[in-house]
Amino acid sequence: MTYDNSPDDKVAALQEEVDHLHQALVSHAVIDQAIGVLIAVTDLRSDEGWQVLRQVSQHTNIKVREVARHLVRWADSGRLPEDIRTKPHAAVADAHRARRAAPPTTPPSRAVRRGSRGPGQSAGRGSPR
Repeated sequence: MTYDNSPDDKVAALQEEVDHLHQALVSHAVIDQAIGVLIAVTDLRSDEGWQVLRQVSQHTNIKVREVARHLVRWADSGRLPEDIRTKPHAAVADAHRARRAAPPTTPPSRAVRRGSRGPGQSAGRGSPR
């Protein structure tokens, strides 16, 4: 679309941008809520919850935000639409299998290096370097 930079065109363009940003914000909030539902019910981590939403979306050809809306409603009503009813369970099972198959992560080392200072210790005169 070409704008002739008239005030009406600028207002229309800004309104369209605001509408898109509003929709993105609402979608993001619903997706976060659905991930929270998945975390609470299935013992998944947030990244795994996102993967579940994506997998259900891909296998049902329903947008992620719509899948998220269905899961948030399910938390309240206990019902899912027929076309996605079995998909979240399968996706959660896949996420749990992937977690078990992944190599264990090691927490960062807490070992103190020789000559290092702990919290609150300064490198004043006479301190080891």
